[in-house]
Amino acid sequence: MLGARGLRDLGHTGGDGRMSALSPSWPPGQAEPAFRHELYPYRGEAQFLSGTLGYIDEALAGGEAVVVAVPSDKAAILRREISDEPAVTFVDTTPLGSTPGRLIDAWVTWMKEQGEGDRPVRGIGETAWREARSAAHLSELRYHEWLLNRAFARSSAWSMLCPYDDTDEDHSALQSLSRCHPLIRQDGHYVRNDSYLTADEYPFEALAPPCDPFQELSYTHSDLTAIRSKISQCASDAGVPEDQIRKLAVAATEIATNSIRHAGGHGTLRTWTQDGTFLCEFRDSGYIPDVMTGRTRPAPDQIGGRGLYLAHHLCDLVEIRSTQDQGTTIRLHTDIPPHEDDHQNQHAVRRRRA
Repeated sequence: MLGARGLRDLGHTGGDGRMSALSPSWPPGQAEPAFRHELYPYRGEAQFLSGTLGYIDEALAGGEAVVVAVPSDKAAILRREISDEPAVTFVDTTPLGSTPGRLIDAWVTWMKEQGEGDRPVRGIGETAWREARSAAHLSELRYHEWLLNRAFARSSAWSMLCPYDDTDEDHSALQSLSRCHPLIRQDGHYVRNDSYLTADEYPFEALAPPCDPFQELSYTHSDLTAIRSKISQCASDAGVPEDQIRKLAVAATEIATNSIRHAGGHGTLRTWTQDGTFLCEFRDSGYIPDVMTGRTRPAPDQIGGRGLYLAHHLCDLVEIRSTQDQGTTIRLHTDIPPHEDDHQNQHAVRRRRA
């Protein structure tokens, strides 16, 4: 098994040139995953280029297309090295915001667009981990990485490399992320990662308790109007902008309706404000068996799944916890813009530090 010490050196070639063409290193007699999902830990610009350009070189040699979704500074580095290569497409993730629940749907679209005619496609996706807004956001970003294996489990024509900047040598963070990738890139090869979570259920961190004071409302089929009113008022009091309140009201109505339709006709709503975020929590006795529900665009004839899909696209973050024995908890996060005096205070702090 690859422990923290082993992960420390994975992918770190130390050279300035491109990594040699990727070749597998796989135990004989064991089936490789259909979807090749690799974690590539690196340190510094040279190692970033070594790994990603080696990955791209092999794709081009095999007639494959490449989709690159990395932070803007890394995209600029790669663009300088890749000149007018039609098989390599850079995509902008800015319109998606920082909501992890929107990413799989976007990757499905990007891969299909570049893989017309059954052309194999490779993705390079790097998350801006240091820009995570909260512990909840960071947890959902890791969960997204694990869900990619479910989303593309049967997509043998697709593969993905996930660069991870390990400059800070945060071994705990790297270990947590490695559990979401069945493969690790090491010295020009991909190797099996024995730390990968193969269980059917993802081991979430426990949800933090609601922050006092919080508002609570039990609801049934006749209370949808009351729910919208309650949420709108509480969100307004918390400083959520009007346009975002309207979006939140739509998402909340969808989630409450799901409770009424699929969880015995009732549920419990809680709202509170915490660390610059307005939260709405819905609890009921229902169970969501498909972890991909809401992560991809529902088909026109699909029954169900639209409410959660809308929630991911209308809110800044959605947390879902659902088990057969404990029911379902869904938290909708809406960011609260800082007030002008908050900006002034932050500016004063920076000046004092300078």
